[in-house]
Amino acid sequence: MNEAELQAWVDGRLPPDRQAAVDRYLEAHPEEEARLLAYRAQNEALHALFDDVLTSPVPPKLAPPRSTLPSDGAVLRAPAWSIPGWRRMTAMVAVAVGASLVGGAAGWSLRGARTEAALAADAGSMPRGPALPRQAAIAHAVYSPEVKHPVEVGADQQQHLVAWLSKRLGKQLRPPTLTQQGYELVGGRLLPGDSGPVAQFMYAEASGQRMTLYVSPGQKQNRDTGFRFAQEGNVGVFYWIDGSFGYALSAAVGKGELSQIANAVYEQLQP
Repeated sequence: MNEAELQAWVDGRLPPDRQAAVDRYLEAHPEEEARLLAYRAQNEALHALFDDVLTSPVPPKLAPPRSTLPSDGAVLRAPAWSIPGWRRMTAMVAVAVGASLVGGAAGWSLRGARTEAALAADAGSMPRGPALPRQAAIAHAVYSPEVKHPVEVGADQQQHLVAWLSKRLGKQLRPPTLTQQGYELVGGRLLPGDSGPVAQFMYAEASGQRMTLYVSPGQKQNRDTGFRFAQEGNVGVFYWIDGSFGYALSAAVGKGELSQIANAVYEQLQP
């Protein structure tokens, strides 16, 4: 499988006759799948952060001065800091933030609570806490605002979703039922993690508020097995370790409400 086709898979530009072949290849090569999923997550994060900037008008203070043509009809040259320069500057910022995201920084996950400029600054300066809640918060911030594609497989295919994610993570997964808490399963997706694939299940309540459960294998080295809370911007995360798996429940809700739901999740996941 050549790199051009793999990158086309990342961008969703494969022709239909090659999509199935690449899917089979990635299923047989999980390390390659994790690499490409990381690229896809980076692309989605950059779109979430900068699409509004790229499509918005140039700020007046950065726009070139309005001029008239000289009397002899000669064409004026655009100043070096005109619109193309503005776009180049935006692209450079996007690349820098993208590198920070790949490194695991989570400053941009506060999108909606701060301006894009503040998020970009936070991405490089935010203190690094435990990896599990930080990664869960990033994944929540990337996918919970999505309207058309919040999940890869919807709840209408729950049996397939659970079988697929269970196979990829090497453990029989059981997404909890949160109807009594006011949330219904939307679906789930496969994501890249530090030590291989991880799973994300997404839930939503009637108002549209979304909550995600992040399931990560490879936690044997983590001795912090207690029930913990972390705050990443406006996203609260309750997380815990059970054997070699880590679980993190994320939502932009109050700590008390999230705690009650996390306890319900924890009880349902017990054997």
